Amino acid sequence: MEKSLYVDLTAYSDTLKRMRLLILTTLFAGALCAADVPNQLNAAEKAAGWKLLFDGKSMEGWKDVRKNTPAGGSWTIEDGALKSVPHPKLREDLFTAETFGDFELSWEWKIGAKGNSGLKYRIQDRFFVDERRIKEFKRFEELANDAIRTRKTKRTEATQEYIVGFEYQMIDDAGHADARRGGYYQTGALYSMIAASQSAAKPVGEFNHSRVVVKGNHIEHWLNGVKVVDGELNAAATLEKTAARWTTDSPIYKALAEQPKKRCPIALQNHGDAAWFRSIKIRKQ
Repeated sequence: MEKSLYVDLTAYSDTLKRMRLLILTTLFAGALCAADVPNQLNAAEKAAGWKLLFDGKSMEGWKDVRKNTPAGGSWTIEDGALKSVPHPKLREDLFTAETFGDFELSWEWKIGAKGNSGLKYRIQDRFFVDERRIKEFKRFEELANDAIRTRKTKRTEATQEYIVGFEYQMIDDAGHADARRGGYYQTGALYSMIAASQSAAKPVGEFNHSRVVVKGNHIEHWLNGVKVVDGELNAAATLEKTAARWTTDSPIYKALAEQPKKRCPIALQNHGDAAWFRSIKIRKQ
């Protein structure tokens, strides 16, 4: 009698354990599914103060460049993602309608083969550039310095709108010539200023997950769960790299070094190549 009761209680206890495990597994799977749904916030993200910047179907929350005249043809929405159109009439970046100071930003992205793109923050200026004049100068930077000083180029003459800001690099590390220059130009880098510490990008055509943390002059760049940049925007080494590219008498260098604008929009770059962006989320620091 006592032995039978022991067996029954043991079986009952095992059943409870299995039921508890099943419930926990189901809840965990549900949480993962909620987190994996593109362009949505799960309960934990909402509670933590995250805000969705792209709903997967409209330009709400963004300055819709498709309404500019004449149309530049730089952006569209495709399969629940903002897509930079390759080889548009005018390369224009896509700006958030809202401005931000300190923030944490999370997004998913993928790039076309041999593609190049970026996400810019702490944006200080923007102006039009006619790259057909490049033969007048030795480097693009000289052309850009002339364009920002004179501001003669009109939108109808421009081949691109140049944005003065800090750039999270997104590129085909294996297929694009710029990336082969080294870590300062590879995915996750603070472009030309702070090199990515390691390679963590997924193969071309697969979505990556990126994150940027900006607090004062301190920044962190994350790529697929790996911190690839941890630095200061005003550090001597960062300013030295900026000066090497633009020269210290450049208005571009001055804007990046002094950062007079503290609340700025965030921009997705059209660099002439196909790139897709989704699940763009932000929370203020």
